[in-house]
Amino acid sequence: MVYVPLDSAARSVSADDVAEEIVGEARRRGLEVELRRNGSRGALWAEPLVEAVTPSGRMAYGPVEPGDVAGLFDAGLFDGAAHHLRLGPVDQISYLARQQRVTFQRCGIIEPHSVSDFAAHGGFVGLKRALTMDPAAIVAAVTASGLRGRGGAGFPTGIKWKTVLDEPEGQKYIVCNADEGDGGTYADRMLMEGDPFSLIEGMAIAGLAVGATRGYVYVRSEYPAAFASMVRAVSIARENGYLGEQVAGSGHAFDIDVRLGAGAYICGEETALLESLEGKRGVIRPRPPLPAVSGLFGKPTVVNNVLTLATVPMILADGPEKHAELGSGRSRGTAVIQLAGNVLRAGLVEVPFGITLGQLIEDFGGGTASGRPLRAVQVGGPLGAYFPESLLDTAIDYEAFAERGGLLGHGGVVVFDDTVDMASQARFAMEFCAVESCGKCTPCRIGSTRGVEVIDRIVAGEDRAANLELLDDLLEVMRDGSLCGLGGLTPYPVGSALRHFPEDFDRPPRVREETTP
Repeated sequence: MVYVPLDSAARSVSADDVAEEIVGEARRRGLEVELRRNGSRGALWAEPLVEAVTPSGRMAYGPVEPGDVAGLFDAGLFDGAAHHLRLGPVDQISYLARQQRVTFQRCGIIEPHSVSDFAAHGGFVGLKRALTMDPAAIVAAVTASGLRGRGGAGFPTGIKWKTVLDEPEGQKYIVCNADEGDGGTYADRMLMEGDPFSLIEGMAIAGLAVGATRGYVYVRSEYPAAFASMVRAVSIARENGYLGEQVAGSGHAFDIDVRLGAGAYICGEETALLESLEGKRGVIRPRPPLPAVSGLFGKPTVVNNVLTLATVPMILADGPEKHAELGSGRSRGTAVIQLAGNVLRAGLVEVPFGITLGQLIEDFGGGTASGRPLRAVQVGGPLGAYFPESLLDTAIDYEAFAERGGLLGHGGVVVFDDTVDMASQARFAMEFCAVESCGKCTPCRIGSTRGVEVIDRIVAGEDRAANLELLDDLLEVMRDGSLCGLGGLTPYPVGSALRHFPEDFDRPPRVREETTP
């Protein structure tokens, strides 16, 4: 038996061709080989990662190209024989062995759409336990676990659920925000493609907890494979009795629809997402009321990210205490970090909160891919702050990042070496905001457009001192006056670039202490 990932990242580097070549090579040699397609383990630097089942376990080889297949067969692929692409037993690969997988404990191990494989690796245990509990007890368990929203805001999940539970009985909804739009992030996609039943199970548990009978998964349009995977998984779960009128043979009803977005970054914001789900233009809703009180179609709605919901089953299965034991401070459990940019070993890393940014980049990422000195790291997507090398001791922790003027967001980490022009990066952030603004509020719609013009004048040397002062004022207005995080967080990348890399703007360093952009 041999595993080849069907993950989009692996497929982008010829995983499908490798799988086809393995089948063809086995046929030419008269061998019976069972090919299975799994999700990605997250070691993207080794994709396509081929795993051969040997007498001593699953042996990894990678990155494998179609032209390598015949040589692997010659060497003794199914005996785990030596080869220049051999990485050793999968669970002993340093990159993976040093992680502590909770949310991604099955991803890359199971066949994504096999109910029996999912169940054999602990699937549906959390759901079955939840069916024996009353809704308040489920909410209390999630609260006690310390689980916070993994989509970026870090809001306590149990508090959000309790708000919906406490609303009067009637139609309620569970909405999964799978509109993963931040550059350098891919964890939601990996999970939907590699372990979709974990998300379905988490949504069903959320439905039981708050009294919702309907759920929606909103997938971004740039994720066609993830969308197809979720549609297939929902259908299989329904056929096997885990969705529908009688969830797992109980008297509880819960079903899921999977919807495809149209490619608007703003629809990653929960109220714009709800507008889009209702068939309207994706624009921000003023708050209050909160979605937990008046959300989808005006009904109480839980809106959670993919990783948040997919973590819930483990909390119910293993107990909230086990989850709460991991992490640091108020950041409990594990952080799912996605390493990207100029990094030697790009990929997904899941470890308890508390590891430092520098440890992630050096110990897991291996430093810069170019071999040049690291200059900046952006954490939290295109709206995240740029940290210089002097801040690499920052712990992966929501409060630790906030104290240093940053945000953890969805866990995307993009690395830049010393060739980066930070004035250009600041301009990119402003332009990104201008392009993606829904237009609902003036500080975001107009402020970002004016921001691009001001940065252009600064770079061109036009009345630089006055324009730098103007840019500072503009960032303050956008931060304090925008209706949502798009305009409100754009000051993070722009302000941090100004603060930590003033030389790129021909600005002398400022001496006053700042903790906000």
